[in-house]
Amino acid sequence: MIERTLIIIKPDAVQRHLIGRIITRFEDKGLQIVAAKMMKIPEQLARKHYAVHEGKPFFEGVVRYLSSCPVLVMVLQADSVIGIARKLMGKTFGNEAEPGTIRGDFGASRGFNLIHGSDSPESADYEIGLYFRPDELCDYDFPDADWIYGQNE
Repeated sequence: MIERTLIIIKPDAVQRHLIGRIITRFEDKGLQIVAAKMMKIPEQLARKHYAVHEGKPFFEGVVRYLSSCPVLVMVLQADSVIGIARKLMGKTFGNEAEPGTIRGDFGASRGFNLIHGSDSPESADYEIGLYFRPDELCDYDFPDADWIYGQNE
C-alpha cells in the first residue's frame, strides 16, 4: 500500500553539508520525493511537532534544536515508506546506530540525530499537515516503478 512519510533533515545535518548525501540514500532505495522545502522552523511549529513529548525533560532542548537553524523538510512516498525510511535512518542516536544507516554512518551524538522520520501513518498525516498544504504535494509516476516496486509472482 502506498503511504507517505515526513522526513526532516535536521539542523546538524544541514550545518554539516549532508543534505545531498542523505537525499541520495532515499533516492537510491527508490523512494519518491513528492514535496520538499528548505525552511527555518519557527519555535511554535517545533512545539507542535514535538507536542507528544511536552512535559518530558528533553522537550525544551529538542524544540530549541529543531528551530535553531534551517532544515530541509520532505515528503517521501512509496509502498511501506515509513518502515523503509526508518530502517535507512537507523537507531535514534548515532552512537548506537548500525553502520550502513544514515545515523550510523554520519552520526556520533546522543543529542543531535541528523534526521526525523514519521513513526506511523497517523503521525505522518499529522506531521505532513504541519509543514505542507495538500496542493504542495506532487503526485507523479516513475517510468521504472515496475522494476523498483515489482514482484516476481
